[in-house]
Amino acid sequence: MRKIILIVLAMLLVAVPAFAQMSEKTIADIVVESAGAETPEFATLLAAVSAADPAVLEALSNPESELTVFAPTDAAFAALAEALGEEAFNGVLADQAALTNILLFHVTAGKVMSADVVAALEANEGAFAVPSLQGQYIDITSDDMGVYINGAALNLEMVDIEASNGVIHVIESVILPESRTIADIVVESAGAETPEFSTLLAAVSAADPAVLETLSNAEAELTVFAPTDAAFAALAEALGEEAFNGVLADQAALTNILLYHVVPSVVRSGDLSALLEEHMSMSEEPLMVDTALDGAQVAFMVAEDGSVKINDATIVITDIDAANGVIHVIDAVILPPSE
Repeated sequence: MRKIILIVLAMLLVAVPAFAQMSEKTIADIVVESAGAETPEFATLLAAVSAADPAVLEALSNPESELTVFAPTDAAFAALAEALGEEAFNGVLADQAALTNILLFHVTAGKVMSADVVAALEANEGAFAVPSLQGQYIDITSDDMGVYINGAALNLEMVDIEASNGVIHVIESVILPESRTIADIVVESAGAETPEFSTLLAAVSAADPAVLETLSNAEAELTVFAPTDAAFAALAEALGEEAFNGVLADQAALTNILLYHVVPSVVRSGDLSALLEEHMSMSEEPLMVDTALDGAQVAFMVAEDGSVKINDATIVITDIDAANGVIHVIDAVILPPSE
């Protein structure tokens, strides 16, 4: 059924010739022109770009750039203002850093045409992700109703607006980057109907308070390899209940174990794949990466089935974006050598 929907979408996208012609204007030129038209579409977007860090306008104006912009309409910004409340919305417009973050989340490097989107959706069972210039990933999905950019409906009548430095696709909502920290996400997941990180949260709470402070720090740049509740249950079974409870009660040992699951930089799955590919072209040994635990490294390798392993654990879910980094879910607890 999804394949039929994607074929229909492809036919719809191909049938939109009005915006399919190459323009000598940059993306910034097109936004400015549309904002001043008799029926403006991008007046609020232009105001936001003008209020953001000047680097945003420079990027959209740079004729040497090659970008894809998912552009929210004035109606999309009006809907966001209504959802947030006028005061909060005006606060976002007045916060240059926050506004810049939001705008860059609507942009991805490279020229991604609608046909590319349809092909990728078909090849990836209706869902894939691309990195934004803000750093976090944009999720692109489809269902029986249409195509969605991080949940915002793609306007199929306003795609492939080509510029000299890329392409614009119009979306019907403003998309927002993840504002929760890694700690926030762990807490929310632990309290969900089907909890995933309740034991991880208990461990973080029992460890040195510096661990929670680090995971809560919005300014940090971290990668956390987060073991599931099932992973902790497997460790308890392997160690025995008494020994496992002893680890939970030993703050220093618990802190070391948790820090061993943290890399003090942002490493998304695409970055890790590139690093592994480069490393494997030169060596058969695992790729060693420093962790937040002083002097301790983890080993990355590609298993025979194509999955990526960190020590003896397999990465089962990738790229859960947070305001201060990214979470990858693993199916086992990894222990530092001294433990």
